[in-house]
Amino acid sequence: MFKSVLSVCANHCKPSLLVRNYGKHNKKFLYKDGVKVNNIFYYPRENDAHSLPETGEPSKLFRVRRIKPVKGCPHWEKRILRDLGLYESNAVAVVKNIPENNARLWKVKHLIEVLPIRFPHGEPTEADVNYTFLKENGDCVVVKDITSRAVRDDRLESAVQFTKTEERMDGETLRKDSRLKWLNPW
Repeated sequence: MFKSVLSVCANHCKPSLLVRNYGKHNKKFLYKDGVKVNNIFYYPRENDAHSLPETGEPSKLFRVRRIKPVKGCPHWEKRILRDLGLYESNAVAVVKNIPENNARLWKVKHLIEVLPIRFPHGEPTEADVNYTFLKENGDCVVVKDITSRAVRDDRLESAVQFTKTEERMDGETLRKDSRLKWLNPW
């Protein structure tokens, strides 16, 4: 009886679907569609021209975004994503372009999107750090407010005063009031 059940299972079950292989693969036949720029191979996702760097200096920083879920991934890939700060969905991190980080990014390249950070108006100075803005295409732009510092300080002070007033309704009062309005709408 046991042999017949085993033979039926052997005939109908495909062993390749039951076991996931985490071993090394032969990289000799993979990654043939790369674009070579300055002796470095780049593998753009769908022939994106903006993902290829211009000829010249490589970027110092990368904008890395997680685009695939981590469910079903092995623990070492999850650890790499957690170390990079990309464990939450659609998380974005800025990573230095150094060999150690590039090796880590290569191991999880199927889960992330990597864009070089460009500075179209030059790199920001130390005084401009508070005014920088990183766009989704990888451009880092310095945006300074036209309003003066005194106006911003006045706004901040008024916001602090608003949070400290006793007339302001707290969260618990709002929840009770909303619940009463829901129960007795008229």
